[in-house]
Amino acid sequence: MLAVERRKKIMDLLYENQSVAVPDLSRLFNITEETVRRDLAKLEKEGLLRRTYGGAVLSEGLHLELPISIREVTNKEGKELMGRTAAGLVEDGDTIIMDSSTTVLQMARFLKDKKRLTVITNGLKIASELAPYENISVISTGGMLRSSSLSFVGHSAERAISNYNADIFFMSCKGMSLDKFVTESNEFEAELKKIMIKAAQRIVLLADHTKLDKVSFATICSIKDIDVFITDEKLPKEWEAFMKDNDIELLYALKNEETSDYNQNKTDLNVD
Repeated sequence: MLAVERRKKIMDLLYENQSVAVPDLSRLFNITEETVRRDLAKLEKEGLLRRTYGGAVLSEGLHLELPISIREVTNKEGKELMGRTAAGLVEDGDTIIMDSSTTVLQMARFLKDKKRLTVITNGLKIASELAPYENISVISTGGMLRSSSLSFVGHSAERAISNYNADIFFMSCKGMSLDKFVTESNEFEAELKKIMIKAAQRIVLLADHTKLDKVSFATICSIKDIDVFITDEKLPKEWEAFMKDNDIELLYALKNEETSDYNQNKTDLNVD
């Protein structure tokens, strides 16, 4: 395994478990503990983690934004399930807006059979993913390209979005909490998403279970502004109750057929 691939896997483990131990990583990758420490030192220098005695913990800064190369491989199965569920909400002939998140990127891969679809996006990878399909018209916002996310932001992107009206806006986020809002680590991304929300009739948020009860730097919107919420694990009771009380349609993108009661598109959950 190449060093860069190993470091991506370390970040994947950190994202899921919040901490890692040097001996465990040494055994997992069959490398010396000194090599593990060098990997952790490099990742710490990039601001992605904080080294501790015997290991490391995930950096929790409000501005933390993992590079897209790491986010693409983090919880990939969950993102694919959420993406498939979200694609099921799209009808032939729709005009949709898609943000640049890696979760929504997974959704793009399930749109190839849609007819007369128009997609507006600030995501370079999403535009490239959909470009080969003649049945999909792709409109890129243009603007300032952020290398860490391969997304267009800034005034040019904002002006482009404000010229359009869409049926649905599909977005993800860095964090969401019941007593706060839906939040993003980058202010430019958050500002563009606010304009995307105004341009769409329906707002769909895709966020995996790790985003719950987290607050990032910039506010996008209130959770109450969301029409549909798609996630990859069953929510705690207080979250389910909040969704029900605020008429937010809750869709579960779960892994096995035994939980099919929670995996019915366009069906509200009954909360005891």
